[in-house]
Amino acid sequence: MDTMRERFAAVTSRLLDEDPRLAVVLAEIGKDGFTDAAHRYPDRVVNVGIREQLLVGVGGGLALTGLRPILHTFASFLVERPFEQVKLDFGHQGVGGVLVSAGGSYDWPSGGFTHMAPGDIGLLDTLDDWTVHVPGHPDEAEALLRRAAAAGDDRVYVRLSVQVNAAPRPVDGAGFRTLRQGRRAVVVAVGPMLDPVLAATEGLDVTVLYATTVRPFDGAGLRAATGAAGTDVVLVEPYLAGTSTRFVNEALEDRPHRVLGLGVGRQELRRYGTLDEHLAAHGLDPRGLRGRIGAFVGV
Repeated sequence: MDTMRERFAAVTSRLLDEDPRLAVVLAEIGKDGFTDAAHRYPDRVVNVGIREQLLVGVGGGLALTGLRPILHTFASFLVERPFEQVKLDFGHQGVGGVLVSAGGSYDWPSGGFTHMAPGDIGLLDTLDDWTVHVPGHPDEAEALLRRAAAAGDDRVYVRLSVQVNAAPRPVDGAGFRTLRQGRRAVVVAVGPMLDPVLAATEGLDVTVLYATTVRPFDGAGLRAATGAAGTDVVLVEPYLAGTSTRFVNEALEDRPHRVLGLGVGRQELRRYGTLDEHLAAHGLDPRGLRGRIGAFVGV
């Protein structure tokens, strides 16, 4: 199976053939995937070098000319380092584009903390009107990328990862999808957290919702899943723990409820290790999730 990044490069290269409005802006990282496309469209595939603030500034400038820019690099260099440019060159200017990140929270542990971005979604939550997709499989990434590229002038963030689920699920770029139904709690699994959640909740009387589009947050879908009596809600996100808890509280503000936000801890882990070791250290492997979810729902 190809990776999400490989699928992104292949699909976006084809989209450049199909839509003359699209442009790709790179900051060295990922350029090899666009070698052929750059030869075909030298005016619409731009590599600015290792200059991430310029990456976002060029993307915003292209958007002002009427193009639909697609920007790509590691999440830490796409959202965190040039955050002021994201805020001003897209949000303040009122233009749209597609930011496609790689690296996730800690996909490449040996790259160190400079290449980790567990706080990217939280940062974007401080800005207005960003749609955020977190696919859990390359097929889902392709569907969401195509949807984002074809959109009008909205602002979209697509968070790619090397963490993947074994099988894709249908995605529509909108609400949550119900995969299991139960009575004790609702567990929302985001993107690549689905397989660990399904393994961790096997045999538990809980509803499992799958989320690949997390902004806008599907409050209506969550309300429908919890029912009128109110219930416990567990969020399992592949970024900072608790990032989406306020959206749960807003959706259920008129109902008795409890929320447990699981995700990446806020304390920096100062060991490289492996991806699986980082997952276990943050309690995001099936064993860790089973213990924390089970304790919360009382089993």
